[in-house]
Order: sequence, then C-alpha cells, then structure tokens
Amino acid sequence: MLDDELNEKLTWESRQFRNTVQSWVNKRFMPLVTECYLDGRFPMELVPEMTELGLFGIKADPIYGGHGLNNYDYGLICRELEAGDSGLRSFVSVQNSLVIYPIERFGSEDQKKRWLPLLTSGKAIGAFGLTGPEGGSDPENMKTHARKDGNDFMLNGSKQFITNGSIADVVIVWAKLDGIVRGFLVEKGTSGLESREMKKKLSLCASNTSELFLSGVRVPADSLLPGTMERERTYLSCLNEARYGIAWGAVGVAIFCAEAALEYVRNRVLFGESLTKKQLIQEKLVFMDVNIESALRRMIDMARLKESGKIRSRDISCGKMVNVDMACEVSRLARRMIAGNGIMAEYHVMRHMMNLESVYTYEGTNEIHMLALGRDITGENAF
Repeated sequence: MLDDELNEKLTWESRQFRNTVQSWVNKRFMPLVTECYLDGRFPMELVPEMTELGLFGIKADPIYGGHGLNNYDYGLICRELEAGDSGLRSFVSVQNSLVIYPIERFGSEDQKKRWLPLLTSGKAIGAFGLTGPEGGSDPENMKTHARKDGNDFMLNGSKQFITNGSIADVVIVWAKLDGIVRGFLVEKGTSGLESREMKKKLSLCASNTSELFLSGVRVPADSLLPGTMERERTYLSCLNEARYGIAWGAVGVAIFCAEAALEYVRNRVLFGESLTKKQLIQEKLVFMDVNIESALRRMIDMARLKESGKIRSRDISCGKMVNVDMACEVSRLARRMIAGNGIMAEYHVMRHMMNLESVYTYEGTNEIHMLALGRDITGENAF
C-alpha cells in the first residue's frame, strides 16, 4: 500500500527509472557482489553502466549535466541500490550528496562548469574528505589545516575512512582555515597528496575505503569552495544530504533481508510442517513487517518535508538513527531465521548484516544522532 502511495507521487518516468535501477541491481550487480565482497573491491567495471542509468547527478541541475529529479526519486534509488549492497549505495551517495551537491551549492560558477559535467557523466569520480584519524564524530576537532601562502593555499593533515579516496579524481578536503573548517577542491595527482586503500575490513568490503595524506599540498586560491566561507559548518548540510539517502537505503536492505527470510522459512519443512506455521517465526516476521512499514512511512514524510523545504536537521537525524537501527535488527533476525545457511554468501543476509555495522557508524553514529535530538528537545548540549 505504501508503495502505491509513493507511486502516486512519482511521474511515469520516475517509476520507470526506479524499476530500471531495480532490474539492473538484480541482473548486473548481484551476480558480481559476492566475488567483489570477498575480494575486497568495488566493481569499477560497472561504472559506465551506472552512468548510462543516470545514477550520477540525480538531483543536479540539467545545465550541468544533471537529471533534475526530486527527493522521492533520489530516495527510492538509494533504496534499490542498498538492497544490492551498502557499498553500491555508498558509491552513488558520495558522488551525488557529498561531491556534486557541495560543488553545486557552495562552488563558484567556474568550479561548477569545470567539475559538474565530469562528475554527472561519470568521467570523474569524487570523494569527501572530512573524517580524520583523530575521530569523526567531532569534525571541529580536526587537525587538517590550511594556510594562505601568496596566491595559494597550503594544506597539511590526514583523512581516514574516505569512500573512493584512492580512486577519486577530485577530493573535497575539509580543512581548518584560521580556525574555521572550509572546503577545498584537491585534484588527483596534486603534489603532496597521497592515498592508501584500507584493507582487512570485515564490513563494506565491496567498497573503496582509503586514507589520505596531505603534506605541503599547494592548491590555487580558486580551489576554495567560496560558499563554505559564508558561514561555519557548511559540511553539515552535505552530511544531511547523505543521511537522507542512507535512511532510504536502510529501508531497502531491510526489505531484502525480510524477503529472504520469508522465502527461506516458507520452503523449510521441519517437524512435519513449514516453518511459517510456527508462532516464533511469525512473531519475527511481524516484527520485520511493521518496523519496515513504519520506516517507509517515515521516509515518505521526510521526502515530503524535503520537497517543501521544511525538513529540519532533527528529522534527518531521526530518520538515519531509527531506520539504520531497524535495519540492523532485521538483518540479524533474518540471519538467525535462515540458521546455518544464514552465514553463507549465497543468501546475502550476513553480508548485509556486516555492512550495516559500518552504516550505523558513518555519517554520525546512532549515539551522535541521539545527542543531537536530545539537544533539540532540551536545549542542552550533552556532547
């Protein structure tokens, strides 16, 4: 019923777009994901197909090569992508919400004309360099800094857990300039910029995660995103864009896991009858169903608020926190319902369960969002 309500808010073209992405995930991505996960790589060979699908620049202005779609469209695409893998949705989220969005919102016209057509066409891959090794929950504590040097800026510091960091053609590096965090465009190959992919992960294995090292990185003055000079903490608006997509993605992965569990128990006969006839199994299925429906309802409301320009940071924090927590629990239940087979790669639920531990952590842990909501309620800062 909720999907019917969503369909009413989408144009025929948008519904076709969603269906095409869903079909592509099932036919092209899913056959590769287990191998990629076990090998610890993102399937870069699929990037041209992703470009052809229109997965880059989903909401961006068409004058820069974007598709100009709305927040319902973007949310549903994230839902379908994360049903495949959190690494797939992360790749698209970073390109759209954390690279294209800040350049379009905070960049100069020259920066937009140079980078957005490349990014929306998939000819350039971007990364968002905010988190440092000193911790991600408090960006104001970052040690990466910039200083003016003639007509240039000099950047020094390091970043950690950067999606697409070692494959990016351009990185938005956030650094403190005169004590305030600002955004800089740093191109691949710039002297002093080094990257190293982070291996031995047990989560988000089908995703590129990297460290970045900036040692005397000299960039021209026009690499500064001028809009980030207008006020403090502009990076938070970028994070909110990404969190919105993550909250939608959590619904997608939960639906996948619930459907996998239902199919398994329906066909599993123990003690002379299908497991679906057992009360404990039905209890778990009901938990999944009602929580997924509540999460989807939450996202429909968030999309409506976002379209009207009335969404608040607390709405996005609530969506990211509650939906990801729900998806973590649903994936765990699905893994247990599928029993021994639940740890096997062919059933995918264990992969999703492990990925969600990363999703729980990035773009603000649940604890950080809890404190943000507590501050909104009480007016007291408990960070």
